[in-house]
Amino acid sequence: MEGTSQWVTDEILHDGAEARTIAGIWIGTNAVMKIRRPKGYRHPSLDSSLTKRRLFAEARILVHLSNSEMPIPELLDFDEKTATLVMTRLSGVPLFNILRESTDFERVSKLMYSCGKMIRNLHSLGVSHGDLTTHNLLCDNHDSIQIIDFGLGRLAPEIEALGQDLQVLSECLSASHPSHSNAMDYVLNGYKDGNEDGLDKNEIITRFEEIRGRVRYHG
Repeated sequence: MEGTSQWVTDEILHDGAEARTIAGIWIGTNAVMKIRRPKGYRHPSLDSSLTKRRLFAEARILVHLSNSEMPIPELLDFDEKTATLVMTRLSGVPLFNILRESTDFERVSKLMYSCGKMIRNLHSLGVSHGDLTTHNLLCDNHDSIQIIDFGLGRLAPEIEALGQDLQVLSECLSASHPSHSNAMDYVLNGYKDGNEDGLDKNEIITRFEEIRGRVRYHG
């Protein structure tokens, strides 16, 4: 796909163990190409099956959310043979960078509150993210939050997966952004607020607290 006239490569954004992410132009649109990597330590047939399953899962989530107002990438192309997705490139920068550089605690508290509301909206639409770190939460020029990378996401997830989303973000904030010690409190405030959407927020937050307790006990 990369060699066709439809795609023009700009730069490699991330070269990780799971996938390579490349920025470029797809038929005139700023886009990101995500190529899942094979795992040499797995049996080839098992690896192929797992890769396809995660590829299809991510594509299904993007399609499922496409009619919502969630600020996520739009799926542009899907290639099962090369384990490749092409998506629109969002304008935001990783929240990781902002939290590392900012000393404006009022701004940070508002951003984290917005993250909580965004996560609640995602969960109310029947999706868990699976890897909610500050690298996968973006912030645009208007301080609006965007979400990327649904490679570990699930449709119609169980409550454990929803609580785990909050736990992953909590661990990320503690480990990578200790100077913003109250950041998770603002996330939870944002998660609790909002219109009634059928989501049992109290049950999910209780599950998050249970998961956090288990992690601390075993840690």
